[in-house]
Amino acid sequence: MNEALPDVPEVRVVGLPQLTSGFDLVERLDLPMHLKVHGPLDPLGGEQLAQLAEAINLKGRGGAGFPFHKKLRSVAESAIKRGVRPVVVVNGSEDEPACRKDTVLINRAPHLILDGALLCAEALGARTLVIGVTRESTQRSMEAALAERGLSNSRRSALRAWVQRNPVRMVTGAAASLIRSIDGGPAVPPGRKISASQTGVGGAPTLLSNAETFAQLAIAARIGPERYGNTGLYDEPGTVMLTVSGAVARPMVLEVPTGVPLRYVLQLAGAPPVPQGVLTGGYHGKWIDAATVNEAIVSRNSLDAVGGSLGAGAILPISQDTCPLGESLRVAQWLAEESAGQCGPCYLGLPAAARGMEDILNGGGPAALEALKQVAKNVKRRGACSHPDGSAMFLESTIKAFTDDLAAHVLGNGCGRPVEGVLPLFEGGRAPSGIPGGGEPEETGSSRQKIYVDWTLCRGHGLCADILPEVFELGADGFPTVAQAQVPRYAEAKALRAVRRCPALALRLEEDTRGQAPSRNLPVLSQGRGRRALGR
Repeated sequence: MNEALPDVPEVRVVGLPQLTSGFDLVERLDLPMHLKVHGPLDPLGGEQLAQLAEAINLKGRGGAGFPFHKKLRSVAESAIKRGVRPVVVVNGSEDEPACRKDTVLINRAPHLILDGALLCAEALGARTLVIGVTRESTQRSMEAALAERGLSNSRRSALRAWVQRNPVRMVTGAAASLIRSIDGGPAVPPGRKISASQTGVGGAPTLLSNAETFAQLAIAARIGPERYGNTGLYDEPGTVMLTVSGAVARPMVLEVPTGVPLRYVLQLAGAPPVPQGVLTGGYHGKWIDAATVNEAIVSRNSLDAVGGSLGAGAILPISQDTCPLGESLRVAQWLAEESAGQCGPCYLGLPAAARGMEDILNGGGPAALEALKQVAKNVKRRGACSHPDGSAMFLESTIKAFTDDLAAHVLGNGCGRPVEGVLPLFEGGRAPSGIPGGGEPEETGSSRQKIYVDWTLCRGHGLCADILPEVFELGADGFPTVAQAQVPRYAEAKALRAVRRCPALALRLEEDTRGQAPSRNLPVLSQGRGRRALGR
């Protein structure tokens, strides 16, 4: 079984280092060493910075790949139009078990990331900088870096800066989740599409991008677009940070110029000479087969052209000796567990998709395959965040890439190969222990709370279905279709919120006293307790 990756695995570089400059000298570049290695950095105006990002075709390195210059200009225009100070947010949340590139940069070169973020803050006139992290090591490193620069969250500071620590969850890394947590809410998507460039932290225009993106900007600002463009491809200049794990002898983080053959990257990490497949882009990415690996080069466009994905920069080969569907099932089950539990496509669709994959492996035949395809299709573009879309893409890619293995399971008695667990997951399939929000088993099944609708009070506002879609669905008349229902254990808090927020006070929670006594109870609230108890 493949062990969980450490926060800072082995780091190697192909060609001349840029982001990893100085890594051969010290484990962590503090501010004096950072300045010795990289030199000072002069400020740039907002349009100068946008032109620089456009000249080097800088795109977000967190997975979405949105052009940075467009984001920068959008924030500036919105801030000017509204007459408010924007906010700069560095997204250092890296909560995929197979990704470590940003964690390595924050732990070893935090000041390079701060350089890029501070360039943007000064150019935009921002007075707030937040760095979002999820790991203890990244929190310590970045807080030390802020202290080395004399930056703090003091109200008297010209620039207020702090580190926002969130739980290790797949959905935590979403931009909307990070913004919501900075504003004091839970680190989950808000359930509606928002544009951070227009309305982000505290309602202000917010420039939010991935940690590597800010580090790349800092390199380009020092050496200029022409010199930056001398490395890598003409249309995608510079270097890329990759995390290579899976069936490899030496899991590592690599800095490579764009244009390097993918097979060379795999050779460096000790991958099988002829892998059965390579997962590109991480667990929201796509599989490519062994023949395609020889055609691919490390670039966003090249990987897209061969059916892969650069995504979050994770590269995971598997050998010929393991069952690819079994390996993918482990990931699908983990993706289902990572649901924020806020929308049907995610909390219902992803577990159903994982069960569909399991049915295929257990001899479910063509019917199981068709069911899985239908579930994957149904969850796409319907979620509150990108988690269902990315998970569906991974599943669809799996059944497309491994047709021979799929046929053996669907039409025969299986492929006969074991599941070796070479795709890294957190210990126990959950987040690392010792991290807030991680390491604890998620509560599943039914609670002993039942929610009731009082039809004499219900006015069909529909708020209950918005807050608690696990239980309530509205009929054609706009009223709930059930009068009472058991509450899933994971939705207990939302059920209580629905009771409190019902404008007509038509909901109540009661304890189901049948069977054993519950191990924990929610407060039992009903409309008879008054508005003060129920209102917010």
